[in-house]
Amino acid sequence: MNLLIVESPSKAKTIEKYLGAGWRVVASVGHVRDLVPENGSVDTENKFKMKWHIMPGKEKQIKLITDELKKADAVYLASDPDREGEAIAWHLLDILKAKKLLKDKKVYRVAFHEITKKAVQAAIENPREIDKNLVDAYLVRRALDYLIGFGISPLLWRRNLGKSAGRVQSVAVKLVVDREKEIESFNPQEYWSLESLCTAENAQFKANLNMFDGQKQDKMSIQCREQIDNILAKIGTPELNATVVNIDKKKTSRKPAAPFTTSTLQQEAARKLYFSSKRTMGAAQKLYEQGLITYMRTDATNLNADAVNEIRNLIVREYGNDFLPKSTNVYATKSKNAQEAHEAIRPTHFDAPAKNLSGDEAKLYDLIWKRTIACQMKNAEFDSVTADIETDNHVAVFHAVGSTRTFDGFMRVYTEDKDDEEDKKDTKLPPMNVDDVIKITELIPEQHFTQPPARYTEASLVKKLEELGIGRPSTYATIMSTIVDREYVEQDKQRRFHPTNGGWIIASYLNKYFTDLVDVNFTAKTEDTLDDVSNGKQDKLTALENFWGPTNKMIDGARGIKTSDIIDEINDFMHKHLFADDNDKCPDCGAKLGIKLSKFGPFIGCENYPNCKYTKQLGKIDAAAQADATPQVKSDAVELGDGIEFRVGKFGPYVTDGAKNVAAKQYTAETITLEIARELLANAGKKAEPIKIGENPQTKKMIFFYPTGKFGAYISSNRVNVSVKSQPDLETAIKLINNKAQKK
Repeated sequence: MNLLIVESPSKAKTIEKYLGAGWRVVASVGHVRDLVPENGSVDTENKFKMKWHIMPGKEKQIKLITDELKKADAVYLASDPDREGEAIAWHLLDILKAKKLLKDKKVYRVAFHEITKKAVQAAIENPREIDKNLVDAYLVRRALDYLIGFGISPLLWRRNLGKSAGRVQSVAVKLVVDREKEIESFNPQEYWSLESLCTAENAQFKANLNMFDGQKQDKMSIQCREQIDNILAKIGTPELNATVVNIDKKKTSRKPAAPFTTSTLQQEAARKLYFSSKRTMGAAQKLYEQGLITYMRTDATNLNADAVNEIRNLIVREYGNDFLPKSTNVYATKSKNAQEAHEAIRPTHFDAPAKNLSGDEAKLYDLIWKRTIACQMKNAEFDSVTADIETDNHVAVFHAVGSTRTFDGFMRVYTEDKDDEEDKKDTKLPPMNVDDVIKITELIPEQHFTQPPARYTEASLVKKLEELGIGRPSTYATIMSTIVDREYVEQDKQRRFHPTNGGWIIASYLNKYFTDLVDVNFTAKTEDTLDDVSNGKQDKLTALENFWGPTNKMIDGARGIKTSDIIDEINDFMHKHLFADDNDKCPDCGAKLGIKLSKFGPFIGCENYPNCKYTKQLGKIDAAAQADATPQVKSDAVELGDGIEFRVGKFGPYVTDGAKNVAAKQYTAETITLEIARELLANAGKKAEPIKIGENPQTKKMIFFYPTGKFGAYISSNRVNVSVKSQPDLETAIKLINNKAQKK
């Protein structure tokens, strides 16, 4: 028998059907091992040696795998085809080797980008070794995240500055805060526009002022009421006669958008479906596991030849030859380090629509299907006409623009949405020729004010991170949910990010004392380094040393800074936000007001405290707007599926199905999965089944591992119990039991 190990149970069921007799397919349910959550698990003094343990709740999966392995002749490690998937395969292999279960058994690494019978069989026929470079890149990434967390987080907790800092999440928060600072410091500028209502051939159209007194008019040319009144007086009152002095006709075309990458799928699902990044990736994961789409973590935009041929055949069959370009549309990958997957996100089959889909999965599949078909269709074509119309007194020239779609092309199937702008609809102009007489029946002046930059949505923030080279396809959804879960940002009813008071404080602190951590160039360079390790261009140890040197200096430097100095820096950074009118005087005593920190959150207080006890609560987003808001991700609950949620309450993390709450203290929003939550709920109140580790040669008694007990996990043999953090190997268990027995 052959054993094949994948990441998810639903994927295991699908693949086992394809492989048939002689195969057993089991799931690891994501990562099975992680760094021990204690200081020193990455030894910076000893070549960054890392201490691992089986993740709480994963003992059952490891036991299932080891039991099946004992019956197998060969094992195929088939975790996902990216950096994290390679790491899971490496962890599993390391665990199985430590348990000495691989004697005389062949081990293969296989990877497929779509779960179809053809793809799975092709992968099995072409196995490979575990990619050491990809694993090293994962190890560097995990070590960096750990070192930042354990280095900076205690500094935040001790001074009530925040919950956590992360290599990428901190940059995302800083981007949101910087955008808010731009908005708060923005000074609106007045300007005016002048539109004319024109008539030709009994048809009305509009034209905008383009020239006045021989001077070109741009957006900011007319800056006040006095100027616009002067212009109106010189042009004269309607009705006015005018003449067409120039006509320009040309054909234009619009290309279809490239097939989806991870980030563009998240952006488009946010615009069209109002999905959060996490919701999008959850639906995409289910579609992938059912074999309906290719792997959903990718920054490539190319499609394989077989898929393109299927698409082209469908276009001819469903829309006709007129919609099929002579040659295949090819799209260049914009990400400079695209290398973790070989195809864009696309359906695995095109002939028939996916059956038995509903809810989020149906909506997302429809979006992916349409985008993929459209990307191989002809351009949409337009007739564009512009006309310059001069008043008979030669004072003003108005400019009219018309555009008409003459051929649908790809737009018959799909059009891409844009952030902060709407696609222009067709605007038709009546037939006109040079020297034609035009009647101007009305002049319409309108006052405007320049607008500050728009706040980020999930879609535009993901797009910005991608443009800056920060984060990778597998991380965007986690980044978005983390900055909301940590309560550093919140969303208004337009689904735009506002920084919370906590977001302002963490951004100001990191901006001053951990400049590199929130510097976009430094963070992007770190991402490039991880890609260099993935590609074998840089070794693991060099990458870690280059990062840890400056980061450790920042951490050491921040330890000795007085809290009062930190508060002064935060006040400088946040002054305009806290006191928009510059009135920072205490109403009770006249002294200076500023931000104060406490375990209950930040507030505004007087510098004369405790002699003056004046305090003021910090403001929040407008309550009415918040009440109407439908946030993408709840800050107090993460939806896992099937009505099950992960929450953080008064006594710590827990999972709930509405009827039952079960503690999940060993998990975070990033590590919990639906399968783990189901298992916790199912086993609530039950005594955990012991796991056999092996026989103690000294006593000839079996050693058992108990995942849960009154005081946590423990091992037991011959009435001797020893507390442990995770399941040890046999050699370690024997030492622990015998040492305890000897002391007794």
